[in-house]
Amino acid sequence: MMNKSHPESKWRDHSNHKAELARIATGVMLVRGLEPDFPKEVQHQLSQIQGPANEHDPQIRDLRDLLWCSIDNDDSKDLDQITVSETLSGGRVRIWVGVADVDALIKKDTPIDLHALINSRSVYTSARIFPMLPLRLSTNLTSLNPDEDRLAIVNEMIFSADGVIEHSAIYRGWVRNKAQLEYDAISDWIEGHRDLQEVAKNIPGMAEQLITQDKLAQKLRVVRHEHGSLEFDMFQPRAIFDGNRITDLQQQAHNRARQLIEEFMIATNGCTAQFLAKKGIYSMRRVVRSPERWLKIVDVALRLGTKLPQQPDSQALEDFLAKQHREHPLVFPDLSLVIVKLMGSGEYIVERPGDEAVGHFGLAVTDYMHSTAPNRRYPDLITLRLIKAALVNQKPPYTVEELHELAFHCTSQEDAAKKVERQMRKSEAAMLLHSRIGERFKGVVSGVTDLGTWVRIFQPPAEGKLMGPIPHLAVGDLLEVKLVSTHVQRGFIDFVVDSAPKPFIE
Repeated sequence: MMNKSHPESKWRDHSNHKAELARIATGVMLVRGLEPDFPKEVQHQLSQIQGPANEHDPQIRDLRDLLWCSIDNDDSKDLDQITVSETLSGGRVRIWVGVADVDALIKKDTPIDLHALINSRSVYTSARIFPMLPLRLSTNLTSLNPDEDRLAIVNEMIFSADGVIEHSAIYRGWVRNKAQLEYDAISDWIEGHRDLQEVAKNIPGMAEQLITQDKLAQKLRVVRHEHGSLEFDMFQPRAIFDGNRITDLQQQAHNRARQLIEEFMIATNGCTAQFLAKKGIYSMRRVVRSPERWLKIVDVALRLGTKLPQQPDSQALEDFLAKQHREHPLVFPDLSLVIVKLMGSGEYIVERPGDEAVGHFGLAVTDYMHSTAPNRRYPDLITLRLIKAALVNQKPPYTVEELHELAFHCTSQEDAAKKVERQMRKSEAAMLLHSRIGERFKGVVSGVTDLGTWVRIFQPPAEGKLMGPIPHLAVGDLLEVKLVSTHVQRGFIDFVVDSAPKPFIE
């Protein structure tokens, strides 16, 4: 049965899928109150910037000879952080994390800064990226690009053989990225599936330090999970293009290289939060509160055979999630989404030094803030400015009242940006499937609510709504469906049941 509210005839099969998706994304940005383009004031300031920041403060340490490298997506050009390691005695490891000093070039309340605040972060869609900063900055002059001297905020940490932080320090430094590496390629090399990327292979000592970083990251990961850090597997397929036509959707793997960077960024964010607290400075923390809807999470777990405590307990929840991931990997993304929604989204708040920290329930850490991506997130740029002021014992560049306003604004704009990205993933899937109406797909029931029943098909990875007569279904039931309608603009995909469902058995 066709859903008459969005018939397929409303969209023609454009040959330039990327251009059509970019047009849709621009419209969704505007609907969500975000600005897709830079105004003339920004362009004017940009034209006055002749090159990267260059300062001669003797307090800035020269660390350009270290074997810095970046690890990011294969198409990333806005490089915010680089890392390097050193093996110490007794199994201890020193890690440096260098974060791009965007503030050295873009000062508070200038036109570029004020416009960056409007969206508060870069918005990533498959067809068009809406950068927080002009590309000449974020992918060039303020990016930690290979073989370029750049100013950075450096977080130096020493970890014990067991993965516990023994010491940390923050200071300004000159850095030089020696190798731009890719998540998937480095992960495959770590796991022995391919050779090391040529750019790293040609640098003596780079392979050894990457192995050191991976081993330490895995220790940190174990420590976090022992404290109740939650592990999710979110369903966020990425569009694949051949030229301008969309050809596939691929689920992004959370591999070893991503885990490496994730662990070091979490550690850096924690050390940064503690640094500002010790300096007696108000700061903007990133928090996920203890879930108010914990009892609903308890109900979900009970239906799946696990009894959770009546009070929020991140360790018990992590044990439950790990068991579900291990025993039911195919439907774990759907469970992840349910739990994430019940936990509630993260938010930015202002914390006073000495007050009890709200913390991040999902990461099972007390001190946490965003500080490692100032090219992409405005809260990180705020933190960077607070750090620089604290390093020279200057008055913070933001009043407490300003920080409260900024925290509320950044939380709101992040929510809007995520809705844009989520909407565009739906439109990408609808566009890919538009030419396959009438085909049959195998899938799993991913959601059953008062608003309808949803199914996630396996290949390509996409989710749609069931229409017409629907038998009694439960999340996790396997079934075969037929695609009957798509609406690319709105991201709607409609299926009908094409075979009798059966309970999921692995």
